[in-house]
Amino acid sequence: EERFGLIYDLDIYMIVAVDDFNMGAMENKGLNVFNSKFVLAKPETATDVDYEGIEAVIAHEYFHNWTGNRVTCRDWFQLTLKEGLTVFRDQEFTADMLSPAVKRIEDVKRLRSNQFPEDAGPMSHPIQPQSYIEMNNFYTMTVYEKGAEIVRLYQTLLGKDGFRKGMDLYFKRHDGQAVTVESFRDAMADANNTDLSQMHNWYVQNGTPHVAVTTEYKIDEQVFTIHLKQGLPRFSGHFKPLLIPVKLALLDTNGKNMTLVTDGEDVKINRQEALLRFSEQTMSVTFKQIKAEPVVSLFRGFSAPIIIDYLQTSADLAHLVKYDTDSFVRWESMQKLAMNEIMQNIVAYESQQPLTLSADFQSAFAGVLADVNIDFSLKALTLTLPDLTYIGEQYEQMNVDAIYHVHQWLKKTLANHFTNELNEIYLGLWQPHKEYRYNSDDIARRRLQNVCVQYLCLLENHMKSVERQYFQASNMTDKLAALTALSHTDSDYREKCLKDFYENWRGDSLVLDKWFTLQAASHHRHALEHVKSLVQHPDFLYTNPNRVRSVLGVFGRLNLLGFHRENGEGYEFLADQVLKLDQINPQVAARIVAPFTHWQRFDEVRQTKMKFALERILKTENLSKDVYEIVSKSLL
Repeated sequence: EERFGLIYDLDIYMIVAVDDFNMGAMENKGLNVFNSKFVLAKPETATDVDYEGIEAVIAHEYFHNWTGNRVTCRDWFQLTLKEGLTVFRDQEFTADMLSPAVKRIEDVKRLRSNQFPEDAGPMSHPIQPQSYIEMNNFYTMTVYEKGAEIVRLYQTLLGKDGFRKGMDLYFKRHDGQAVTVESFRDAMADANNTDLSQMHNWYVQNGTPHVAVTTEYKIDEQVFTIHLKQGLPRFSGHFKPLLIPVKLALLDTNGKNMTLVTDGEDVKINRQEALLRFSEQTMSVTFKQIKAEPVVSLFRGFSAPIIIDYLQTSADLAHLVKYDTDSFVRWESMQKLAMNEIMQNIVAYESQQPLTLSADFQSAFAGVLADVNIDFSLKALTLTLPDLTYIGEQYEQMNVDAIYHVHQWLKKTLANHFTNELNEIYLGLWQPHKEYRYNSDDIARRRLQNVCVQYLCLLENHMKSVERQYFQASNMTDKLAALTALSHTDSDYREKCLKDFYENWRGDSLVLDKWFTLQAASHHRHALEHVKSLVQHPDFLYTNPNRVRSVLGVFGRLNLLGFHRENGEGYEFLADQVLKLDQINPQVAARIVAPFTHWQRFDEVRQTKMKFALERILKTENLSKDVYEIVSKSLL
């Protein structure tokens, strides 16, 4: 209400919470409907992530009162008008309530791991879909999360004050109306007396944009030039350049931001940060009075939802990790160092060469561990390796076995190299009897502590201390972190703690979902057999969407080795489950089938088996429109 001046217009805010619900929530005017997962919580049953989710989802539906109900969509093709805008509003709310820097990184991680693959697959669509068979299939990460990033572009280009002026005009013009995405864009443009017509291209072109970056430094003239080139590699139509805001800074050898001077048009300079309005296919900007070659801090705050093609040396990335004042770029630079390390070792793995830990990456990791000035949450995020899904996205054809084994090797090698440092941080943070509080400081402490747990649990002589955390934890965040770490091991501790958790929480459906989830995501060598037994478990219900997602949704999406078992058993199993679910809940079945849609990204053996599973699904009589649309498009 303070941020946008939008006051709720009813005397009472009424909600209903439902256990069996396909969605997270729904914004019905006067009675918001919530999945009970996003309402019910106490420290003994809910994690920090659950609390954040509850706060964000309730905020999201509350915000829909204005961006969705009082001003609504003229037709289904405008869905991102309300959803992209409202996701942006709930993201900003969580950032204000907790930590803006941490929230931004969390949102980017989610976008890259879930929406970028969607953009690169057969179901790729613009944020304003141009056609559909079943509208339920377009409640997607693209419409919601990428849609939110496009709304954020307006704020980045216009500033917070300019964005607020645009929002005010939007509601002044359209309160009580059903409108289009153009109505929103026109309000932003008119309120700020600027031309934003080029933003239309973001709405109708699908795929993740790539921006190629090269630089040149002329020491005699003391000028530094940045060249940019944009494109949409996966867009099949005639590409129209996008309006891309590029935030950047230049760091000197001491890690200080340089003063920026340029004659370039379409460049705004605020202190020592430049905002480029990149609107053509290519753009070059020259900065003057640069006395030594700088290190470029690029796309600060993830200023646009793009993939950057920019070759930076390990030394430059390490420099950004150590000195950059932009939290996103610091985290991103460490992710790039880790990705380089992983990709080099994948090459070694594939050619049966020994895997090695480079001195550069070891030094950068040590530097983050030793940094006492960095926020605990940011330190935890920076110490966490890129996830398996994101690693796979870097390859046209992914080698499942190589990605998994190199990722595990690197994680375990770091745990061995930095055992003392990780254990020291862990012991300094672990407070088993501390009363649970949901605030940014305590969340950060638990987050860093539990990242250390994930590393230490890879070492056999530390499993006992992880088990101790499980039994001594006074809140679900710490208990579940320990159990998750143990779930990947082949140890007696794993079985003992899983059994204890089930016995304690078998009567609480939401907590039991967590027990199902961590087994479905486990890297255990018998993960597939475990998942097969889970769907036979007395507490597994095909009629409960949360329970189905907790096992089958997680297994196909996150269990790299179990789902992609080379003999095809994982594919056969999930295809059977999709067909069974399609008779019960087609919307959920359509979500569960999604991992098959990337079949062309795998080796020939897996491709053949995944394609066969899709063809088997497609040949089934009385297939729902929901599943038919996804499977048929995947096989085109």
